[in-house]
Amino acid sequence: KKRFDVIGVESTADSRRDYREMMFRTREAMTRYISGVILYDETIRQKAADGTPLVDIIKAAGAIPGIKVDAGAKPLAGFPGETITEGLDGLRERLADYYKLGARFAKWRAVIDIDIAKGVPSGTSIGSNAHALARYAALCQEAGIVPIVEPEVLMDGAHDIDTCYDISKATLIKLYDELHAARVVLEGTILKPNMVLAGRKSGKVSSPEEVAEKTIKL
Repeated sequence: KKRFDVIGVESTADSRRDYREMMFRTREAMTRYISGVILYDETIRQKAADGTPLVDIIKAAGAIPGIKVDAGAKPLAGFPGETITEGLDGLRERLADYYKLGARFAKWRAVIDIDIAKGVPSGTSIGSNAHALARYAALCQEAGIVPIVEPEVLMDGAHDIDTCYDISKATLIKLYDELHAARVVLEGTILKPNMVLAGRKSGKVSSPEEVAEKTIKL
């Protein structure tokens, strides 16, 4: 909707379908530069103007259809300023449906904020989100779908790059503890990590070399 608002186009089912179809039928770009497409529930069920499922157009271009399955970050009860990503209820059934519709990978995003003055993130926030990611990943593998696990440490705070590194490392350690406990086959997962860098409000700008070094060090 935001993209359409900028150009003064009404966001309707037809306009969204036409926009997506235009992108997916851009043959050269799709075949040369795109290997996978993350879809939403509406998109994976949509058909092009000629009746062809959008998923089939994506596959014909040599790309793999995927699906976003989380329901977004919601306030974590008892922990002001922190969130837990929801969407586990009914996920097994949804994944089975998405597989039939053509999805072969999925994505779930957890959000970890940093505010050292307020004691954020808490161990509860990190642990709860890591546990949810692990349960999601296990259900994906059960359904024959590759899970992308995304524990995103946000860059919105006033923290320095070393704090970001420490919290990102702690988050990943907890995540892989939970994945192992859930008997997830790690080789069958994809990690989508955040970059390690100072918060936007810190007034500090790290060099690309330092960001790359600390991110890879994770």
